[in-house]
Order: sequence, then structure tokens, then C-alpha cells
Amino acid sequence: MPKGSIIGPVTVTNTEAYQDYITGNSPIIKAHGGKPIVRGGASEAPEGSPYSRHVIFEFPDYASAQALYNDPEYQKVAQIRRDNAISMIILAEGI
Repeated sequence: MPKGSIIGPVTVTNTEAYQDYITGNSPIIKAHGGKPIVRGGASEAPEGSPYSRHVIFEFPDYASAQALYNDPEYQKVAQIRRDNAISMIILAEGI
């Protein structure tokens, strides 16, 4: 069965408040079987509009990634990201 991923290019606009998002989302992601593949670190965008931070979480399957994103507890925490960053969230299925 193909795995699921959540991919998030992010440009943080309020670093201090964004830490609350990281702290709050970590246990929820783990509860849905997610594990970080990429979380912060150096990056560059040789093509397209750059974001300053990138995250990729792998899930056992696509349905688990969808369940995490749609979890009401995650959505509460996600508002912190929306308020303190410019971001895009991508749910993807694949190897």
C-alpha cells in the first residue's frame, strides 16, 4: 500500500508564536502515525517562489495523512500556523 505524506512549504512571519504550532502539532502527528522526514534545515529553491522552511511527514497511508489534516485537534493548532506564517499544505500519496 502506498504511503501518505504531508508536505508543507512555510515562511514563518512570527518565529516565537510558530514554536507553539510545532509543539502543539507534534503529538497529534505522531498519534496519526506520522513521522518527520524533513523538518526545517537548510533549503533553496532553484525554481519557483521560495519558502524559508520545509516539512515533510510520512504516514502509513494516504488515509492517515488525510485523517491528521482533518482532525479537529490539529485544525485548532493549525490556526497558529495560519496566523504566524505563509504556508501551503499538500497531501500526497506515493512511495
